[in-house]
Amino acid sequence: MAELGIIVIVFLSIIGFFLFMYFIPVGLWITAIFASVDVTIGELIGMRIRKVPPGVIVNSLITATKAGLQLTTRDLETHYLAGGNVPNVIRALISADKANISLSFKQATAIDLAGRDVFEAVQISVNPKVITTPKVAAVAADGIQLIAIARVTVRASIAQLVGGAGEDTILARVGEGIVTSIGSAKSHKEVLENPDKISKVVLSRGLDAGTAFEILSIDIADVDVGANIGAKLQTDQAAADLKVAEAKAEERRAMAVAVEQEMKAKAQEARAKVIEAEAEIPRSIAQAFMSGNLGVMDYYKMQNVQADTEMRQSISSSGKGGTTKQ
Repeated sequence: MAELGIIVIVFLSIIGFFLFMYFIPVGLWITAIFASVDVTIGELIGMRIRKVPPGVIVNSLITATKAGLQLTTRDLETHYLAGGNVPNVIRALISADKANISLSFKQATAIDLAGRDVFEAVQISVNPKVITTPKVAAVAADGIQLIAIARVTVRASIAQLVGGAGEDTILARVGEGIVTSIGSAKSHKEVLENPDKISKVVLSRGLDAGTAFEILSIDIADVDVGANIGAKLQTDQAAADLKVAEAKAEERRAMAVAVEQEMKAKAQEARAKVIEAEAEIPRSIAQAFMSGNLGVMDYYKMQNVQADTEMRQSISSSGKGGTTKQ
């Protein structure tokens, strides 16, 4: 039992030692003292309790102090608890200080919390960045399409990083300027001869206003000739006009066929009425016989008159035909 008690005590002592070293990072505190950084044991314990890694805060503070920056553990701890990247902010502040760029700790933390890489922004401010636009297609006044690629040299504007538009806005505005410049040209040859006109037009529009960057230059890297959009549009218009004309002609033909069918129907209706009327004649004659209004002699006289009339018409038609033959 005594041996078991000793083992338990040793085990608890080891656990207690590691817990002590975890909550009281003595080694980190000694490192801070030798680096001339004022950090107390109480502050380190408070960081552990607030779930702030003391190593990140103390090492960042040591780096800042060695670079001549006046910061406190409270400043760094507050930024960490806000979700910021403390080491990245320290690197940005040191880089800005060495490059004589005005950047305060408040500005750096605001830029970092805004979701931008503050260290990269400082680097771009020192070394301008070249952005290549995608292919931008536009049509000149003569209907020829031109495809241009531009390279935009930008420098980060520290004062406008918070709330300023990013690279996508720069690319969109430059593309719009290229389209406007090519579209206002009377001929595509004019653009090919002087591509620098595009750069001048785009730069004069002040496309960097309200963005996190300052445009230093715009260079047209390449201009290619595309399709003849004007001729294609004319061809499409001619084809559309032809289809309209064909449709109207088909409409007129259909109307003519309908009128013809209507006339045929009316003629058939008239013939039917004549046949119906002729069918009534024998019936009327029979009724006249029965009523005594028509005698047999009268009927024969009428037949003779009708036969005589048909003979005269036949002779007349023969005479006209003979005359025609002569």
